Amino acid sequence: MRRLTLPLFVALLALVPVVLPSSAEFYVTLLNYIGLYALVALGLVLLTGVGGLTSFGQAAFVGVGAYTTAWLTTAFGWNPWLTLVIAFAATTLVALALGFITLRMGGHYLPLGTIAWGISLYFLFGNIESFGGHTGLGGIPPVSLFGMELKSGREFYYLIWIALMLGVVATQNLLDSRDGRAIRALKGGVVMAEAMGVNTAWYKIVIFTIAAQFACVSGWLYAHLQRFVNPTPFSLTQGIEYLFMAVIGGVGHVWGALLGAGLITILKQWLQDLLPKLLGQSGNFEVIVFGLVMIFVLHRARDGLWPVIMQRIERFLPSGGDSRQVEPAEALPRRDRPVGGDTILEVQQVTKRFGGLTANNSVSFTVRAGEVMALIGPNGAGKSTMFNCISGVNPPTEGEVRFLGQRVDRLLSREIARRGMSRTFQHVRLLPTMSVLDNVAIGAHLRGSRHFVHASCRLDRDEERRLRAEAAKQIERVGLAEHMFDAAGSLPLGKQRIVEIARALAADPCLLLLDEPAAGLRYLEKQSLAELLRKLRSEGIGILLVEHDMDFVMGLADRIVVMEFGEKLAEGLPKQIQEDPKVLQAYLGGVE
Repeated sequence: MRRLTLPLFVALLALVPVVLPSSAEFYVTLLNYIGLYALVALGLVLLTGVGGLTSFGQAAFVGVGAYTTAWLTTAFGWNPWLTLVIAFAATTLVALALGFITLRMGGHYLPLGTIAWGISLYFLFGNIESFGGHTGLGGIPPVSLFGMELKSGREFYYLIWIALMLGVVATQNLLDSRDGRAIRALKGGVVMAEAMGVNTAWYKIVIFTIAAQFACVSGWLYAHLQRFVNPTPFSLTQGIEYLFMAVIGGVGHVWGALLGAGLITILKQWLQDLLPKLLGQSGNFEVIVFGLVMIFVLHRARDGLWPVIMQRIERFLPSGGDSRQVEPAEALPRRDRPVGGDTILEVQQVTKRFGGLTANNSVSFTVRAGEVMALIGPNGAGKSTMFNCISGVNPPTEGEVRFLGQRVDRLLSREIARRGMSRTFQHVRLLPTMSVLDNVAIGAHLRGSRHFVHASCRLDRDEERRLRAEAAKQIERVGLAEHMFDAAGSLPLGKQRIVEIARALAADPCLLLLDEPAAGLRYLEKQSLAELLRKLRSEGIGILLVEHDMDFVMGLADRIVVMEFGEKLAEGLPKQIQEDPKVLQAYLGGVE
C-alpha cells in the first residue's frame, strides 16, 4: 500500500485541472495554496517530526525566497529561474548562519530562538524600503516554462505540485538511507548517536537547512503565483500555522505534511465563511477552533492523523511481504584485528570529578585483545562513569586513556568509535518505533560513506543494501532473527539489551564495552549471551563488561577489576577475586 501511495496520488493530481470546469477556479487556487503550505510542512516533518528540533520560524524562510525573487525581478529584471538559484543560495546561507547559532541551544531555548529570528526577519522585510516596506512589492513577472507564461492559477498548478512531489520523493529517499537513520537517531539522544559515530551537530544543520530550502522554494512559487508580496504571510503567526499543519497531519510522516496542509487550509476557509454567519460578527475566530482541534489531536492521536488513517486502511489490505526481506549483498570490509594478547586499552590513573564529587579516583587497568575483562563493584562504585570516560561521553578530569596505542581521552565519542570501540548502555538507548533491523544498522553508520545528497537522489542503494545485510547478519548472530522487523520498543527489556549488542557489533569493533548486558535476561538467555561473548573473544575482540550477576561474571571473565567508592579495590583472576578479603568485605561485610 505504501509503495502505491505516490503513483496513485500523482495520477489523481494530474486529473484535477482536467476534471474541474473553468468556473471552479477557486478550487484550483485552494489546491495551489495547499501545495505551497505542504512544501513548508514537509520540511517541518524532517526537522521536527524526525529530527526532534522544533521551529516556529519557517515562515521567515518562505519570506527569504519570496522577497529575493520579488526584488531581483522587479528592480533588475532578472529571469525568475535565475532568481530561484539566488534565493536558494541566500536561504542556505541564512539557514547556516542561524543554525550554527540556534541549534547549539537545547530544551525550550531552541524553539524560543526560532521565534526570535522569525520575528526579526519579519520586521526586516517590512523595514527595507527597496522591499516596499509593509505596503509590499508588486509587479512581479510571471514564470515562463517552455516558452509559455504561467499567469493563471490553473497554469501554475502543475509547477507547484511537481515541486512538492519532488520534495516528497527526495525526503522519502533520504529517510530510507544511512543518513536517514542518523537523522532519526537524533531523537534517541546525542549520547547514543555520537557513540555510534553519528556527527549530531552536522545532521542538525543538514535537516535545518533542507527544511529552510523547502520553505524557500514555497516562497519563490508564492511570489510568482501572487505577483505581489508583503510581510504579512511571513509572520510568526503563519510559522505557528505551518507547525500546526505538520503536527495534525502526522509530524513524523512525509504524507502527513500534505494531509495537515489540506485539512488546515480547507478548514480555515470553511470556518472563515461559516463563523461570521453563526456569530454575527467578523474576526479571527478560526484561530480559536484551531487551538481546540490541536488539543484534541494531541490528546487522541499524538502522532497525527496520517498513521491513524493508514492503520484503518491497512486492516483491509494484504501486507506486502517483500518489504520484510533483506536483499543479499556483498559483505562490508572489516578492520584489521589486533593480535590476540596485545594490549588494546590502557586506563592510566583516571580521575573523574563532578564539582566536589570524585566519581573515579586514580583508576588504572588494561584490556587485551581476545580477553573478557569484567568491571564489578557495588552500586555507585563508579563503573558506568568509567565507561563514559573511556568511550568519550564524559572525558576524565585527570589521567590518560589509550586505545590501540593512541591517546583518546580528549577525543569525541564518535572519533573513538571510528577507531574501533563500540558500546552498549546501562539504560537501554534504542529508537522504539524503528525496527530492530534499522536500530542495528545505525551501528554500521561509520562503515558507509554516501551522504545525504546521494541518498535524496537514491544513488546510495548498493551501499544501503550492504549496510542492511550487515545489520541482518548481526541480528541473526545474537539470536533475534525472528524479531528483525519488529519495532524495537515492542521487545522485552532483556531482548532490547541484546539488540544493543547487535548494534555495537555492526560497527565491527575490536573493543566492545558492555554495560550490564545480562540485566533482565533469563537463565537460558544468559547462557546464550555467554556463549556469544566467548565466540567474540575467540575472534580476537577485547570485551570490557560491567555486570552485577556474579555467576555470569565468574564463569566468563578472564580477569576482573573490583571498584568501590570510585577506586580500584582489587584486580586478578576470578578465583583470586572470590577469595580476596577486601572484596568479600565490600560485598558481604566480611569473610564470615
